[in-house]
Amino acid sequence: MKIMAIDYGDAHTGIAISDMTGTLAGYTTVINSRKEEIVLSEIDRLIADHGVTELVLGYPKNMDGTLGPRAEKCAALAETLRERTSLPVTLWDERRSTVEAHSILFENGKNAKKRKKIVDAVAASLMLEGYLTRKRLEAQS
Repeated sequence: MKIMAIDYGDAHTGIAISDMTGTLAGYTTVINSRKEEIVLSEIDRLIADHGVTELVLGYPKNMDGTLGPRAEKCAALAETLRERTSLPVTLWDERRSTVEAHSILFENGKNAKKRKKIVDAVAASLMLEGYLTRKRLEAQS
């Protein structure tokens, strides 16, 4: 079972895909497009290429837990993905994932220009790791 995490953005969409066992984040990439149809086509291709069976979509809540326009846009994308792929889609609270990704990259010596190119993929990896950890903990209880 492979799980894909999607950090959907206006210009860049980070993707992380788990290993076959669904325990570790493996493959990462960034889709660089502002056009939803291009992003969806690339997601379709990645699902087929990697045998993805489940999707986790970042759900950017405000820091106070309320929903803003960005969260509404992601909820609409989740519904489109469900209809388009017939795969289960989990909305995942991604507050601070991009901030954490920037911090990790900065600590590892990546300058701002280098961080910008990969931060969305790192954010998707962080979301995926959090989701996989929750699944493992739920399975143990």
